[in-house]
Amino acid sequence: MKKLSNISLKEFRDFLTAQGLHIIRTKGGHEAWFKSGMTRPVIVQTHEDPVPEDVVSNNLRTMNISKSDFLKSFER
Repeated sequence: MKKLSNISLKEFRDFLTAQGLHIIRTKGGHEAWFKSGMTRPVIVQTHEDPVPEDVVSNNLRTMNISKSDFLKSFER
C-alpha cells in the first residue's frame, strides 16, 4: 500500500497533471502548479525525491483533496 512518505516526484507530478494542474513557473528548485479556481499555487520541490510527506500534505490541503482520496488514486 502506498504511503505519503514514499511518493516519488514523478508520481506526484503525474497526479497534479491528472487533477488538471499545470506548471505556471519554475524558479530555483521549485515548481509552481496551478489551475483555474484555486486561490494559491501548489509548490513542489524538484530537488527532493521522494517528495517529503509534509509537502504532500500541505499541497493536498491547498487542493482540498483528502489523504485517503489521494492514496486511492494509486490503487489499480
